[in-house]
Amino acid sequence: MYIIDRRLNAGGKSLPNRQRFLRRAKALVQRAVADKAAERDITDIDASAEVAIPRGGVGEPRLRRANSGGLRDYVLPGNKKFVEGDTLERPPGASGRGSDAGDGEGEDEFRFVLSREEFLQLFLDDLDLPNLAKRRLMTSEAFGIRRAGYSVTGSPPNLALTRTMRNSLSRRIAMRRPSATELAQLKEKIEELENGPPESAEKLTSLRRRLEEMDRRSRQIPYIDPIDLRYRRFEPVPRPVTQAVMFCLMDVSGSMTEHMKDLAKRFYMLLYVFLKRRYRHVEIVFVRHTHEAKEVDEDTFFNSPETGGTLVSSALVEMKRIVAERYPPGNWNIYAAQASDGDNSSADRGTCTVLLRDAILPLCQYFAYLEVGAEDEGHRIGFATHKTALWQTYEALVEAGSEIAMRKVNHRREIYPVFRELFRRRSDPVEQGAS
Repeated sequence: MYIIDRRLNAGGKSLPNRQRFLRRAKALVQRAVADKAAERDITDIDASAEVAIPRGGVGEPRLRRANSGGLRDYVLPGNKKFVEGDTLERPPGASGRGSDAGDGEGEDEFRFVLSREEFLQLFLDDLDLPNLAKRRLMTSEAFGIRRAGYSVTGSPPNLALTRTMRNSLSRRIAMRRPSATELAQLKEKIEELENGPPESAEKLTSLRRRLEEMDRRSRQIPYIDPIDLRYRRFEPVPRPVTQAVMFCLMDVSGSMTEHMKDLAKRFYMLLYVFLKRRYRHVEIVFVRHTHEAKEVDEDTFFNSPETGGTLVSSALVEMKRIVAERYPPGNWNIYAAQASDGDNSSADRGTCTVLLRDAILPLCQYFAYLEVGAEDEGHRIGFATHKTALWQTYEALVEAGSEIAMRKVNHRREIYPVFRELFRRRSDPVEQGAS
């Protein structure tokens, strides 16, 4: 027996059923989304997509008869061989699923199209900026809503029933409006006197006049009057908003091949989409560096062909300068994500160490370093086998107690899982004031 919900919603589409399907097949769809993201161009990273998942993962729950057990009665027409109580043998080789049409077995994939909103929701699920909301800015355009007493006008959804009924009761008591109980008791007395002795006629007339007066007052004094109505009132109040800035530091020196630059740009495109989609009060600062570093706009960061020598400390110096000029650490959550092939001059190693340890890391809520390598370089995803000069520099800082998240990628299919690992939602919930 199958149970299928065939109720129609507005427009003839079954949006709730589609959402239930996406929740049920979430793991399979997320895996398909990750594969699709690895195949895309950088500019199409957040577009709608057709994804395919195994058909076995989309089966509907169903009730079916058990293969064994229980008492079963059958009525089979045209029987001339068996009587009640006979045992029927199963035909040899039968499986109860029909005859086989060949030796091979297989299953088609289930294909469907995800909208842009659905793609991004699955793409960015369970991602957060670590350690956000430790610093707040008290002056902001964001407002919250709070209760501000009651008013005599408002919309029906905001009607305060308890306060309205209390006002109504007070008014009825003050104006001596007869209650339903008083009217019922008076009517009972009149009925008793009407069935009683004739000498009670004078009292009966008095009670009838009193009943008429009470009926008149009951009609003139309404149960609920417009002056009784009270509505809950709300007013906007400014609220503190957590602000954050993300520094994207990318190495574009001559040692970075086109493959390495593509990996770095894919990582930053994921980061850009994640921040713009999830947070409203996060600024992104793009810094490119060769032997010198400079702040650039988004288009230049992703498309400029500039190249040159390598001096990693120049990017750290530029970041330090921008923070000092525009982002006071007391008001801003500061993050940094650096991508490089790990190449750096030996003379610059000490400068990088001092800058990171004394100037950059104390300001940052989170510092992530992504090292990009050649496609044919074998390694375990996220970890380096051959340690470059920059990896050794950062690893020494981590061993000394500094907090740096370090990962390495060699192929575009590794970008998405490494990105999710770097920005996954931590187990301990942190207040997300910027979302």
